[in-house]
Amino acid sequence: MTFEEFKSIVGQSFGDLDETRENQYRQMEALYRDWNSKINVISRKDIDELYCHHVLHSLAVAEYVKMALPETYDALRDPSGNVSILDIGTGGGFPGIPLAILFPGGKFTLCDSIGKKIKVASAVAEALGLENVTTVNARAETIASKFDFIVSRAVTSIENFLPWTNGKYTKGILYLKGGDIAGELGVAMQKYHIPSGKVHTWKIDSWLHDAYFEGKMVIFFEKR
Repeated sequence: MTFEEFKSIVGQSFGDLDETRENQYRQMEALYRDWNSKINVISRKDIDELYCHHVLHSLAVAEYVKMALPETYDALRDPSGNVSILDIGTGGGFPGIPLAILFPGGKFTLCDSIGKKIKVASAVAEALGLENVTTVNARAETIASKFDFIVSRAVTSIENFLPWTNGKYTKGILYLKGGDIAGELGVAMQKYHIPSGKVHTWKIDSWLHDAYFEGKMVIFFEKR
C-alpha cells in the first residue's frame, strides 16, 4: 500500500488530514525503516506493508470508536479532550502512535516490558513531535495509574491479557485480535465471569477490504 492509498482511506474515514498530521504519518515509513535496520521491531517482510498492516490496523480502533463511542471519538479529536489511554505491549508504538497522531485529545502512555522496543517507540514519538505520548519501560502489572481506556494489539491470549488490566481503566478496553476469537472469548468470559452484554466485537475487514484483515477484530470490553 502506498502512502497516497493510505491517505485516501484515512480521509474517507476521518476527514482530510491537516498538513501536520499528514507529514507525521508520511514520516513514519522512513523512521521505522531506519530504526528497524538497527532494532528489529517489525518483520523484514512487513516493513514494506507498514501503512496497511500496522498503521491502518492500529486505526481500526479509531474507526470502531467513531461508530460505537461517538462522544469519546469527539473528545479524542478535540485537542482539549483529555482522554487518557494506556497502550499495553506497544512494541515499536502500535497502536498508540498512529492513534496519537489522529487523536490530539488523547493522552497516550505507551508501555512495554522490552527496553529495546520502547526505545524505538520513544524515538519515533519524539521525532514526530507527539507531545501527547509518554513511554514507559515496564510490565503492565506494575503500572499504578488508572486510565480511561486501555488499547493493545494481540500481545497474548485474551485470557492472559485481561488480568494485566485489573484496576487500570474506568471506561473500557479496545483489543485488536485475530485467530479463534470465539473460542478465546468464551474461555475468558467464563473464567472471569464477564456478562455477554459487556463484550462487543467488530470485524475489521468490514472496513478494510484486504485479505490481511480477514478474521481480525476489534474487541471492546466495557467497564463492568
